[in-house]
Amino acid sequence: MGRFLKIAELVVSKGVPLSEICRLIVYLLPSFALVTIPMAFLLAILLAFGRLSADSEVIAMKASGVGLGRLMTPVLAFAAITTLATLAIAVYAVPVGNSAFKDLLGKAVESSADIDIRERVFVDTIPGLVIYVEGYDKNAHTMTGVMIQDDRRPDNPLTIFAGHGTLSMDAPSRRANLLLEEGSIHNIHESSYRLVNFREYELNIKLDHAIRAISRNELDMSLQELEAGIKGGTTDPRIKKDMEIEYYRRFATPFACFVFALAGVPLGIQNRRSGKGGGFAVSIALLIIYYVVLSASKTLGEKGVLDAAVAMWAPNVIFLALGGWFCLRSAAEKSVLGPLAPAAISDFVRKILSSAGKTR
Repeated sequence: MGRFLKIAELVVSKGVPLSEICRLIVYLLPSFALVTIPMAFLLAILLAFGRLSADSEVIAMKASGVGLGRLMTPVLAFAAITTLATLAIAVYAVPVGNSAFKDLLGKAVESSADIDIRERVFVDTIPGLVIYVEGYDKNAHTMTGVMIQDDRRPDNPLTIFAGHGTLSMDAPSRRANLLLEEGSIHNIHESSYRLVNFREYELNIKLDHAIRAISRNELDMSLQELEAGIKGGTTDPRIKKDMEIEYYRRFATPFACFVFALAGVPLGIQNRRSGKGGGFAVSIALLIIYYVVLSASKTLGEKGVLDAAVAMWAPNVIFLALGGWFCLRSAAEKSVLGPLAPAAISDFVRKILSSAGKTR
């Protein structure tokens, strides 16, 4: 969502073409797929087995000698496929897409820098500068009623007023030159105040703010770059810790497909008379719990409480054990949800699932 806000800003304030916006969205798709593929797989399991259970197909299969193990075989096969697909996306597609996204975003911001000047709008896209003009001719690049707040040097802030101004761009050096006429410069420093009147004043602006603001981080690095950074490429312990977490996250996140397979099948079978409504409810609840545990574990890893590998794999191990326990109870024809909570909570969950089935 944060990246979509950047894209929206480009459309609204910088006039970036639609073709480049579409390319930016395409570059974001691998990051979305890394999360949505495990989610979609879990939802598919719960919907499929919930429907089989609601139609008494599971009872018929068990009466024919088809046990839970044989029901799990195709699910685990699809879990292997989704795990490999998600792993390929995490290892190769995500860093390439993130890097391409930031490169294109930086070029789009730079190429549209001269569009930022707009009439009666405070423009602050350039760090340290706020520009306001009463009138602006886009064809001649001339301005009237100019006010500029220059805080690029915090110890020496300047407020500039000018009656007229002309904007010229130097694309190779990524510089903009503002030639201001008939104005004044106001400087307030501590307890002193200085006023300078000018007939002409030239203000040089370096337009490399896009590159500084959109720098590469561990999310944009390949596995080789992460390994090099972990083994001594960086001296900042915080950055090194982030690289370690990202390295193990790329292998741990795809394995969630196996975790959801083990937990989803017994939950889907237990989800009788609930149909799609119950499947959605259970999948959302399980996903929220899983990603809350993952987020908490990641935070502990970032703070150094847990090792990076332990922090990223701990949620999978916990839910893998929980899923195995679900399978054992389901194979023994016992309730999956009952022992996990007090009777009141279990009854409440069953009533929700039952009402969802009746609504359907």
